[in-house]
Amino acid sequence: MKSSQFFDLSHSILGKVLEDRSPFQVIADLPHLLPKLMERLPDHYQEIMPDVWVGRKVAIDPFARIIGPCIIGEGTEIRPGAFIRGNVVIGDHCVIGNAVEVKQAILFDGVQAPHYNYIGDGILGYKAHLGAGAIMSNFRSLPGDITIKMPDGSRYPTGLPKFSALVGDHVEVGCQVVLNPGTVIGKSSMVYPLQSVRGWLGSNLIFKSPEEIKKRTS
Repeated sequence: MKSSQFFDLSHSILGKVLEDRSPFQVIADLPHLLPKLMERLPDHYQEIMPDVWVGRKVAIDPFARIIGPCIIGEGTEIRPGAFIRGNVVIGDHCVIGNAVEVKQAILFDGVQAPHYNYIGDGILGYKAHLGAGAIMSNFRSLPGDITIKMPDGSRYPTGLPKFSALVGDHVEVGCQVVLNPGTVIGKSSMVYPLQSVRGWLGSNLIFKSPEEIKKRTS
């Protein structure tokens, strides 16, 4: 499973790494990758606290909490009550909103998670959007690594005990949606509010319910 299936890799500072390795390996290795990445950031990045580097015109509310290692791209807004728990790469011009928690995750440029979201052990693609209360759940109750249920019924191994979702470029996730552990959503798909999603959802689809998935035409 290649990252280029879901993401325009030019829209992340980790694009080259994602091109060469599986997205699941990159998620797992974020604690080791970030210190190396911080050593070669562009000159306009500044370290504003230990292991927290930000680009130009980043707005961080004083009531947000950030734990490094973390890289935040140019023009991104971190709003009141946001909690960034470390091992996080946030792209340019993103919004991390009120009461949003992010942990061990990659957010491409233009991601919007404005209200009451949890993003753990996953990737959000270019200009992906999470509606209010949408959750990327990263841990299942049963023991063992997370697998992804494929369209043919087979199981794709991630090799990770914690993994939430790969959410492709331009995906719209409705309010109060739960993306269960082992979810993959292709580019430009849409999920209606109040749905529980797991497994593989292809590109340019509308997920109205598990029983009603249609082609997206606009």
